[in-house]
Amino acid sequence: MKELKHLSEIFNNYDTFVIDLWGVIHNGIKLNPKAIEAIDQLKNNAKKVIFLSNAPRPSSKVIKFLLMMNMEQKHLRNVMTSGEAAMHAINQNKFGKTFFHLGPPRDISIFDKIKDNHTEIVKSDFILCTGLFDDHGDDLDYYKNFLANHTSKKLVCTNPDLTVHRGNIEELCAGSVAKVFENLGGEVVYFGKPHKEVYNMCFESNEKVLAIGDNLRTDIKGANNLNIDCVFISNGVHRDEFNDISELTKLLDKYKVKANFFQKELKW
Repeated sequence: MKELKHLSEIFNNYDTFVIDLWGVIHNGIKLNPKAIEAIDQLKNNAKKVIFLSNAPRPSSKVIKFLLMMNMEQKHLRNVMTSGEAAMHAINQNKFGKTFFHLGPPRDISIFDKIKDNHTEIVKSDFILCTGLFDDHGDDLDYYKNFLANHTSKKLVCTNPDLTVHRGNIEELCAGSVAKVFENLGGEVVYFGKPHKEVYNMCFESNEKVLAIGDNLRTDIKGANNLNIDCVFISNGVHRDEFNDISELTKLLDKYKVKANFFQKELKW
């Protein structure tokens, strides 16, 4: 793994750039100006840029969120989310008809077309997990007890991430609840990185692709699964797991992934 001082050193080797949002382009509160400059430069050089996010909401909601952070509309033509991929599947009743929503009210747009099929957990065909309940946002033992008697149902996880940083505060994601469910013996269906299906909605197999992300479990593992080159952004979700860049190789070994390059933050 090589330190990449500037994306400009290697960009000509690729046609398409699949870039994570949270942890690379923004921190949940504000945009990263250096990353935005890199996007500008890629677009100026006629490169294809796709934002691929494990957000548990439809792509349109994420675009609206980015516009509120003053991201320019011209950069938002290609946005795909794990929530969008999950929404297509649940709208087709792939896991049954009735479902219980496990997650905060802000995520309800994911089942807007089938909201009449929403029911209580005991009556549901499957559990749709978009995150944690607002009043139990940091207590995984709560979910262990809540889900213990429902492991015969499938749990559809719309965000495989375990955690995210909102500014400097770490928050749990749907992937943490899914892990609890698996530990109880339940079956989880994941949508989003690192699973191949979501990438199939982003680019063709003949494109020369570079993936850029801060999450080793999802962004970098996903790139490895598709055998595409990748850049690990080290000042993201794993920033508290190492003290010095000399420790990065050990960190990648811990997660059983490989990266071609690393940058502290995305910059041109």
